Amino acid sequence: MLLHLFLFVGVLVTSEELESLAPASLQTGTRNFEHLQKLSDRSRYVARSCKEIQNIYDEQEDGLYYLTTANGMRYQTFCDMTTAGGGWTLVASVHENAIQGKCTVGDRWSSQQGNYGHFPDGDGNWSNRNTFGVAESATSDDFKNPGYYDIIAENMAVWHVPNNFPLEHWKLGAILRYRTNNGFLSLYRGNLFNLFKQFPVRYNIGSCSQRGPSVPIVYDHGNKESTKTFYGPIIRREFEPGFITFRAINNEQAAMAICSGVKPTGCNTEHYCIGGGGFFPESHLQCGDFPGFDWGHGASASKEMTESAVLMFYR
Repeated sequence: MLLHLFLFVGVLVTSEELESLAPASLQTGTRNFEHLQKLSDRSRYVARSCKEIQNIYDEQEDGLYYLTTANGMRYQTFCDMTTAGGGWTLVASVHENAIQGKCTVGDRWSSQQGNYGHFPDGDGNWSNRNTFGVAESATSDDFKNPGYYDIIAENMAVWHVPNNFPLEHWKLGAILRYRTNNGFLSLYRGNLFNLFKQFPVRYNIGSCSQRGPSVPIVYDHGNKESTKTFYGPIIRREFEPGFITFRAINNEQAAMAICSGVKPTGCNTEHYCIGGGGFFPESHLQCGDFPGFDWGHGASASKEMTESAVLMFYR
């Protein structure tokens, strides 16, 4: 009706001016449709990583995209297209659903089968092709997509994001964000799947001195000092912040997968390293995705750390 009226009186208006005269509900509906159309268009992309999407399709916006594995499997994940040049692919998240539960249901990055010496690898998800969860719920549950083992990357990034935060607020809400920049994954065939083949996360695999590599990090949010504040005063003496360390082993020969943000200088790694094998000798206090984070007596992780998911990216 408005269009015909303006034509009748001989007034020429642009489509933008017409839209400004439309009811607010119609404008909102139009914007929603355009947004959904843009997201739908992304499903046509053919790429193996977020970096490839950025390079081929010139995408610069953070959000959900579709990727395709070398075998043709399609899956959806989150791409960080803005940090340090962008092109970061979310491949996994570690979420502690019950800090008091020790290797119980939901501890996919350690063991859901209980704490048993005859299951030294636990669920083994650090070095197998199992996948679980969905990208949009990566701060509410454990997540692992095919990119974890399929993408060939050079570096990784880690975000510590409070539990249950919606995807659009992950970056702003993260308590820590950091990344490597020395191409270390190239030494391990391009991903964590292959790194953990070389450094198995398994009980009794070795002693405290036989941990895997420690890689320096660059902070995008936070710093070395703020990293230390997320852990108890006693345990801060046991690590050096500013690194990611892989396959740490504690005094009892229990293995943990990642010491995210720190390099151990002691052997009580259960207080600040995540994931693990299937057996922790001190089972009533350890075992689980965040094994000894609730220890008490100055050796616990902070509430902010225990109630944040650990998101892992490749580029």
